[in-house]
Amino acid sequence: MSSAPAQTFKGWVAHDASVAKGNMKWGDYEPKPFEETDIEIEISHCGVCGTDLHVLSSSWGPSSYPLVVGHEIIGKVSRVGSAVKDLKIGDRSCKRCENGLEAVCKGFIGTYGAEFQTPKGGKSFGGYAKTWRGPGAFAISIPEALPSEIAAPMLCGGVTVYNPLVANGAGPGKRVGVVGIGGLGHFAILFAKALKCDEVVAISRSSSKKEDALKLGADEFIATGEDMNWAANNAYCVDILISTVSGSGFQTDQYLSLLDANGILIQVGAPEDPIPAFNAFSLIMGNRKPGGSMIGSRQQIKDMFELAAKQNIKSWVQVRPMKDANQVLLDFEDGKPRYRYVLQN
Repeated sequence: MSSAPAQTFKGWVAHDASVAKGNMKWGDYEPKPFEETDIEIEISHCGVCGTDLHVLSSSWGPSSYPLVVGHEIIGKVSRVGSAVKDLKIGDRSCKRCENGLEAVCKGFIGTYGAEFQTPKGGKSFGGYAKTWRGPGAFAISIPEALPSEIAAPMLCGGVTVYNPLVANGAGPGKRVGVVGIGGLGHFAILFAKALKCDEVVAISRSSSKKEDALKLGADEFIATGEDMNWAANNAYCVDILISTVSGSGFQTDQYLSLLDANGILIQVGAPEDPIPAFNAFSLIMGNRKPGGSMIGSRQQIKDMFELAAKQNIKSWVQVRPMKDANQVLLDFEDGKPRYRYVLQN
């Protein structure tokens, strides 16, 4: 056991919604009280996710300020509570799921901006910081074959698409479509290919990302803004359609027409506005199903890491210094990452 740490941690603290415009302040904050079920991690890397911007700006609803965002956290374990059995000081670990369906639990506690329902309580703070403290049960070891900067964005971006792929039978005999070639979409292509799906179809508004999509492993590319008849020309072409987009104007009926009989459309992008209504016959005439998916379980993260290590899957990342977090958020908002930013201490 290490000696008792200071009662304050240092990180990029958000005090109001203006911070989404690059106004986070580096400073002290008070972590949750340490309990014997907790661990502490000295953070080496933290991925930057679209969720961070939504929460910082309160665009999904009022956020609990002050807060420190960042939920793709990797670092070295520096303190271990006596009740933690499967981790030891020095292990390289991440804050996410290992078993069960905690991500959709009625008592969901987010990595940041939430109140712990434990004897000592306290608030959760994320990984735009030097140190993380929280329940050891939600940290798992990273395979040695995966560099930290490669593994970090898989903790949300990766598992968010890995989960619906494996849950819906992605593999030999299945054709997968991916709507949106960004942080989530690039992972969807990588994992669909690694799962040995028969065909992977990348779908974007323009052909500007076609070369990247093909390098990631896509077999076909559809540019919806360059072909007036894209839906009709590609009808029934996939069995599983993963939608990562979160902008307005989603053409639900046309995307559903890409599904073959018994196909499923899974929405993982989280727009602030409602998804447009669609004609019921778009579902009925093909026995199609719409659905949604949120991150994944701790076991799925273990399985995903194992697949990534075995297949040598590499996240497309740009590593940026933790000190530049404000500018990184602005660059993220401008759509500059190819395809995930990772902050490094």
